[in-house]
Amino acid sequence: MARGFHEVSDKPKRFYKVVDTVREPEGFAVLLDARSVRSPRGGRLLVPHEPLAQLIAKEWAAQTDVIELGNMHLTRLAFTAMEAIPTAREAIADQIADYAGSDLLCYFAEAPSELAVRELAHWGPLLDRAETELGLKFLRASGIVHATQPAETLERVRDLALELDDFNLAGLAFGVSLFGSTILALGLHRGWLDGASAYDLSRLDEAFQEEKWGIDAEAAERTVRLRQEAVLLEQWFAAVKPV
Repeated sequence: MARGFHEVSDKPKRFYKVVDTVREPEGFAVLLDARSVRSPRGGRLLVPHEPLAQLIAKEWAAQTDVIELGNMHLTRLAFTAMEAIPTAREAIADQIADYAGSDLLCYFAEAPSELAVRELAHWGPLLDRAETELGLKFLRASGIVHATQPAETLERVRDLALELDDFNLAGLAFGVSLFGSTILALGLHRGWLDGASAYDLSRLDEAFQEEKWGIDAEAAERTVRLRQEAVLLEQWFAAVKPV
């Protein structure tokens, strides 16, 4: 799983005027001039909850002369949830557990002390909460030396992933890759923190270095883009939770 959404170069012209949503027996569809949105594989876009259909409809309504599918993150994540997740749930859960085996939040800086203190203050409470509320006991390490996490912790992560429906699992898998942290993805999914905060916690080290040495324009653009993806993921999780 690569960090961030993949870019898509194909940019078809906008061919529709009206975007709407409709409830159907199988779920909620997004309509373009009364025709269903279809995935690149040809499947109709159907989502389980109306708020998600409305968010996706807004993405389509926001397109101008061309359709920037590369920027339509919720639409693309819905396609993933519909067509990729159902046949790969076990493999996706394994990947999420693999990330937990080397979770970003378990590796605290040895130096400088200022950074180590900052990490402990921000990451420590999330590690404690993961243990208290989810039964996930993670070993903490200093520096870059690998710490082997308990097998029961990784199995518990896998079980938590498989408990989710396809749309929640798709979001969790994306969050894990975006943050480099299963703990942050689970925290966002469970409402422990918002999307922007989760992303900022995933880059504490980078932010510390920027404070010391400054930030270039390319890095700043990337930070803004990925933080916005985290905000969209927060909206995704809010929209796919059962009412």
